[in-house]
Amino acid sequence: MEQVSANKAFGGVQGVYRHASASTGTDMTFSVYVPPHAEGTKLPVVWYLSGLTCTHANVTEKGEFRAACAELGLIFVAPDTSPRGPDRNGDAVADDPDGAYDFGLGAGFYVDATQAPFAAHYRMWSYVTQELPALVAANFPADMERQSIMGHSMGGHGALTVGLALPDLYKAVSAFAPIVAPGQVPWGQKALAGYLGDDPAAWRRHDAVALIEDGAWVPALLVDQGTADNFLEQELRPELLKAACETAGIDLTLNLRDGYDHSYYFISTFMADHLRWHAARLGKD
Repeated sequence: MEQVSANKAFGGVQGVYRHASASTGTDMTFSVYVPPHAEGTKLPVVWYLSGLTCTHANVTEKGEFRAACAELGLIFVAPDTSPRGPDRNGDAVADDPDGAYDFGLGAGFYVDATQAPFAAHYRMWSYVTQELPALVAANFPADMERQSIMGHSMGGHGALTVGLALPDLYKAVSAFAPIVAPGQVPWGQKALAGYLGDDPAAWRRHDAVALIEDGAWVPALLVDQGTADNFLEQELRPELLKAACETAGIDLTLNLRDGYDHSYYFISTFMADHLRWHAARLGKD
């Protein structure tokens, strides 16, 4: 693991790191904020999954999470959203053939692709749930018995599906403007078909609403959604998640934020609320 940068912030350290990933076969970059803490203390970890076109840098630079993490004693980890390349052979990583923003580079959708040419490198599910947690556990004062996960848009989809599929690993799950039912909206249909093919069962394993319909359960979810979000009606569809949670008996807190859009102005406004919600569920030492 190579340290790209480190800066003191709110008494802790904001670092950016690079490593050779076995999951993706490429170098991957991620950021970690470690709050001030007593030597020897193990701290809970909040994972943040970013949205389409983003890298680790978007939330790191715009998310305004450090003050709350320092106050609450939370490590905050932000991975990239896809492999970038070149791979180990110096070859480029496959991208959308038309260069579109919603598939390929910057749009890994947190799945392990099964379809050529993406299966070779697009293994973001394994990366964010297995490989990167092991790396964080080995290099930071992380209490891996106290993990939670959150995300935005495509990353909100990732957080919901990871949290629902692995409820024993993550003690809290929240999202900003998530894609809640990718199997029913254009962004998700394009990505799931491109990465996973036409197998409906494979799609359902990466669709929060479908997972809940198929029996996945967590006690509570927190979702914030701006009412002025341009993607609300076509791509995000929070009403589908609300209906699924009501049927399944999941305690969904769905905050519709009047006048807020899809941007980091929205996310940063409510970031501390989410982190306090996570901290309450992650508990103390």
